[in-house]
Amino acid sequence: MTALVPNHSTAFVTGGTSGIGAGVSRALASAGWRVFAGGVSRSEIDAFEPMVGVFPLLVDVTDQASVDSALQQVDGDLSGLVNCAGIIQRGGAEFDIDCFRQTLEVNLIGTMRVCLAAKKRFAPAGSAIVNIASMLSFFGSPVVPGYAASKGGVVQLTKSLAAAWAAEGVRVNAVAPGWIATPLTQALQDDKLRSASILERTPQRRWGLPDEVGSAVLFLLSDSARFMTGAVVPVDGGYSAV
Repeated sequence: MTALVPNHSTAFVTGGTSGIGAGVSRALASAGWRVFAGGVSRSEIDAFEPMVGVFPLLVDVTDQASVDSALQQVDGDLSGLVNCAGIIQRGGAEFDIDCFRQTLEVNLIGTMRVCLAAKKRFAPAGSAIVNIASMLSFFGSPVVPGYAASKGGVVQLTKSLAAAWAAEGVRVNAVAPGWIATPLTQALQDDKLRSASILERTPQRRWGLPDEVGSAVLFLLSDSARFMTGAVVPVDGGYSAV
């Protein structure tokens, strides 16, 4: 069986100190990776439970100087990059053009910004990127058009970079989480009617866990997935299958 941890494995995870990103950081560190986990604020980093092998640092993916500064703190070559940083603005806010633009700036342009910057630090033997897509990469949304558009863009960006960088030994894949129990979805979890509707649509009849997304990311970064690039893997309890 091919190891899930390549030699000298170091990963940079944006949004890696909260929600799904924290689950990714934990999964990688538990498997023996060194993880540099980006958080957008000091309070977010302070709230992250310390873990051996995870090194939190500040990074704002909308700011090139912040991205460059964070990557300068990573010692050695990168074997993996995971783009988890993201926002969603509910209550119809994304129908305001400035909010719409901000959502794309974080979720889509931020992903591209970090991919370009991190690529310069990739290990000569080859590296892998995993982007975080969404169920709304595939379905439209009547309430968060910016989020849906940005996550649809993440899928096409993933496929485009996979094609562009394959000859350089860089694999680019994505995971598309379903309904995951995080602070971002807490209001939906607490809404009995909305939660019941989500669970009724989900064949496994439960909310997913951030660490379950992390397990899929770990696989895609590993040599076990060495013939996979340009793939988008749902981690959704079957939500997209019905």
